[in-house]
Amino acid sequence: MKTVLNFWVSLIISFVYGSAFSQKALPISETIVHDPVMIQQDGTYYLFCTGHGIGVFSSKDMKEWTQLKPVFETPPTWATGVAPDFKDHIWAPDVSYHNGQYYLYYSVSSFAKNTSAIGVATNKTLNPSDKNFKWEDHGIVIQSVPNRDLWNAIDPNLIYDDNNIPWLTFGSFWNGLKMVKLSPDLLSIDKKEEWYTVARRERSFNLEDKDPGDAALEAPFVFKKGDWYYLFLSWDYCCRGENSTYKVVVGRSKTVTGPYVDASGKDLNRGGGTLVIEGNKNWAGVGHNSAYTFNEKDYMVFHAYDSAKKGAPKLKIKEVKWENGWPKVTPMD
Repeated sequence: MKTVLNFWVSLIISFVYGSAFSQKALPISETIVHDPVMIQQDGTYYLFCTGHGIGVFSSKDMKEWTQLKPVFETPPTWATGVAPDFKDHIWAPDVSYHNGQYYLYYSVSSFAKNTSAIGVATNKTLNPSDKNFKWEDHGIVIQSVPNRDLWNAIDPNLIYDDNNIPWLTFGSFWNGLKMVKLSPDLLSIDKKEEWYTVARRERSFNLEDKDPGDAALEAPFVFKKGDWYYLFLSWDYCCRGENSTYKVVVGRSKTVTGPYVDASGKDLNRGGGTLVIEGNKNWAGVGHNSAYTFNEKDYMVFHAYDSAKKGAPKLKIKEVKWENGWPKVTPMD
């Protein structure tokens, strides 16, 4: 099974990063990304995604996207100490603006292993033409080690609570998705080490700790709307091309650390999750979403595997509507 999965991972990488770097603008229907996140600066949208050195795109209208140079021209020096087979393929970034600069969290890992770490880089601007444009890497924020940790340090997402306290949510498979309090400078875990499990699915008890297991969930993203924190996450399997089964579910809580419950009242720590969007015959799986408010409208950003293009991961952006306090998006076409 791992050989099959690695084949699809290689295929997806070739879709996104197999051609020479080009600044030609492409319509969103032809924009190939994986694990997209987005932010707006001075009227330009910047998108970051999984890729060699971390993929970057820009757009003025969210409809046409131009690929820019990657974040890292050379790999982080510490990465091979975490994942010996690391080859500069960096996963699942998260971007936000705080303390007068942009923070970009990202994941270094080996597929189906929790030899993983979340790093962070900062920049004063996202505009490559600005004289102050320069990414500075600050190294590891949190690391997971096989047979020590029953969690995986990938898929980070930063959220501030109502008391202006920063929290990092992350995780994939194993024993669920975690949340940890960060230090005020956002570069390390807070010394008090406050940890929470915010979502989990039932894992078969007889598996070795180093096995990712069968509790398929990952890619947490917390979005504040009104009095509620909404925890989006992806269930089931990515990275299998036309055989992917990804889907997005959600729960909500009045406090950032949970407990998060779905629309039926089921705790996300007990397998709860209200479906937001899933694949169909045209799209094998959809997931790894992020959520934002731009120009007074809410959006969900994610990738979907195009069945007509051998499972190529395409960029998707959908406006979010709210019904009875729950996010709704139009189904896949």
